[in-house]
Amino acid sequence: MRFRYAIFYVEDVAASIGFYERAFGLSRRMIHESGDYGELDTGSTTLSFSSLRLMTALGKAPGRPDPAAPVFEVAFESDDVAAALQRARAAGARVVQEVREEPWGQTTAYVLDLNGYLVEICSPVHGAS
Repeated sequence: MRFRYAIFYVEDVAASIGFYERAFGLSRRMIHESGDYGELDTGSTTLSFSSLRLMTALGKAPGRPDPAAPVFEVAFESDDVAAALQRARAAGARVVQEVREEPWGQTTAYVLDLNGYLVEICSPVHGAS
């Protein structure tokens, strides 16, 4: 078994994909002609987006992200967290935490995407295994 993809439920799939392309330098894999589903290439795992409209039509009741009480995050690893944070900020991400050195040997920063989802920008973890 392998982790294949994560799906964000969003109002506007194309706008969300465009944001992630600008903010994090990800490559668009596809947007379905309906506009209700799209994917970004992130390496071995795909970051996907499905419209709230489609999920509702499929009988789901998707919740909305709560930036004040996030229940999960996605993380993008970078060798230059400060530069990656600046790029995300320039693309419209809201900064939650500026660049910080963590006691476990990692550099982190946090932003909210245009939908309110929490995104970590981090360096590789260096330290004892």
